[in-house]
Amino acid sequence: MSPVLVLCVIFAYFALLFVVSYVAGRKADSAGFYTGNRNSHWLVVAISTIGAAMSGVTFVSVPGMVGTSGWGYMQMVLGFTVGQLVLAYGLVPIYYKYSLTSIYQYLQKRFGMHSYRTGAWFFFISKMLGASVRLFIVTEVLQLLVFAPLGVPYWANAVFAVGIAYLCTFRGGVKSLVWTDLLKTICMIGSVGLCIWFILRALPEGFCSSPPPYPLPASGAGEFVNTATSLPRMFYFDDPKSGNYFWKQFIAGIVLLIGTTGIDQDMMQRTLSCRNYRDSQKNILLGAGMQVVVIGLFLFLGYLLYAYADTMEIALPANPDDVFPYLATGGYFPTIVGVLFIIGFIASAYSSACGALTALTTSFKVDILGNPPLCRDGENKLPPSIKILLIRTVRENDFGRNIVHFCMAAVMACCIMVIHVLNNDSVIQTVFLVASYTYGPLLGMFSFGMLTKREIRDQWVWVVAIMAPIITYVVDIHSAVWFGGYVFSHERLLLNAVLTYVGMLALSRI
Repeated sequence: MSPVLVLCVIFAYFALLFVVSYVAGRKADSAGFYTGNRNSHWLVVAISTIGAAMSGVTFVSVPGMVGTSGWGYMQMVLGFTVGQLVLAYGLVPIYYKYSLTSIYQYLQKRFGMHSYRTGAWFFFISKMLGASVRLFIVTEVLQLLVFAPLGVPYWANAVFAVGIAYLCTFRGGVKSLVWTDLLKTICMIGSVGLCIWFILRALPEGFCSSPPPYPLPASGAGEFVNTATSLPRMFYFDDPKSGNYFWKQFIAGIVLLIGTTGIDQDMMQRTLSCRNYRDSQKNILLGAGMQVVVIGLFLFLGYLLYAYADTMEIALPANPDDVFPYLATGGYFPTIVGVLFIIGFIASAYSSACGALTALTTSFKVDILGNPPLCRDGENKLPPSIKILLIRTVRENDFGRNIVHFCMAAVMACCIMVIHVLNNDSVIQTVFLVASYTYGPLLGMFSFGMLTKREIRDQWVWVVAIMAPIITYVVDIHSAVWFGGYVFSHERLLLNAVLTYVGMLALSRI
C-alpha cells in the first residue's frame, strides 16, 4: 500500500472519530470526564469495553502468536472468562457501595492514606508502561507504512500518535470514551471479519476442502499443529513445566483479568459509568462472551495467514508481530484487505490509548494530587473552609485537569520513544510481563482488604509493595535451577500478589 493511501484512510477514520468524540463530550463537566455522570447504558459499555480490551497489540500479536504457540492463547482467554465472573459478582458491588470516582479510594477507606497512595502510584507506573507499549506498536506500524517512506523521524510519529489520543479525550473523558470505543469496536470486529472473508477468497481453490500443507517450513509452526485435525493446537496438557501448559495459562488468565481489569482504573472507569451495579454486571457478562468470540476470530485469522504463506511459499518476517501487517499491506491480497487492516488496527490501538490517557489523568488528578487527607471513616481532617477550597481548586477545576491531561500525554510520548530504543521482544508478551510485576502488589492489597477484616500498619505498606516484585523477579530468573526446570509464565503475577498478601498479613493486627 502506498503511504498516501494509508494516510487518507487514517485521516478519514480520525475525522469520524473526532465528530463522535465532540458530540458525545461537548457538554461534559468534571463528573462527565471521570464517571460519565453514571449514566452510560450497559449494552453500549459492554461493546465499547471489547474495543478497549482488544488493543492494537491484540490486533497484530494474536494472529502472529499462531506461528509460535498455535491456538494456545485460547487457554488464557478461557481463564479471562472465569475472571470476569469474579469481577462481576465480587468487585463491582463493592465499588458501587462506596460510590468511588477512582477505585483506589477503596484502599484509603479500608487501610489508610499510605495504602491509597501506594496503590495509586503502582497503577500509574503499570498503566503508563502498559499503555506506552501498546501505543508503541502503533507507531512501529505507522513508521513502516507511512512515516519512513515519507522521511518523517520517529519522534514525530510518537508525538502524532499520542496527540490523537489526547485530542480524542481532551474534553469529554469517559463520557466521550464510551461512544468512541463503541465506534472503534465495530470497526475492529468488522475489519477482522472482512479480512477473513477476503483472505478465504484469495486462497487456492480447494484449500478449505483439503488439509493445509503442514508441517509449515516457512513459519515454523508445524509442532503446534494437531496432526489428527490439521489445525493449530489449542490445549497443552503434556508438560507441566512448559509455559504453554493448560493449567498455568488458565489460572494465569483468571489472575491477569482480575489484576489488569478489576483493579485497573482504565477498564473499571467505563464499567463504573453504568447507572448501577446490576447494569455493570450485565455489561461484564456480555463482554466476557464476546471476548471469547473475538479472540477466536483473531486466532482463525492467524491460522489463515500462516497457511496462505506456506501454500504460496512466502517468506515471513522473523517477528510474529509483523506477519499480519506484512501480508495485509504487502500486495499479497486485494487492496481492500490492507485498508481494512489499517482501519481495524488504528481502531483497536486508539481504543486502548484513549482509555489509558483518561484513566491516568483521573487517577493522578484525584488520587495523587487532588485528594485531601481523610480519616478512616471518610471524614476530612481539615477545616470545612479549607476542604471546600481544595475540592473546588483541585478536584473540580477544569484548568487543573487539563494541565494534568496534557502532562500525561507528554510522559507517554517520552515512554514510547524509550521503548522504541529498547524493544527486543514480542509486544504482547512484554505487556503481560510488565503487568505481572506491577499489578501484583495491587492485586495483593485489594485481595487482603476484601478477604480479611484485619487492620494493618499502614505506613509500611509501600515497603511490602516494593519488596514483593523484587522477590518475584529473583524467584523467576532462578526457577529453572531451583525447581527442577520449572519455567514461570504469567503466574508470576499470582506469586507477586501472594507475597504482597503475606507481607500485609505480617503488618496486620487483630
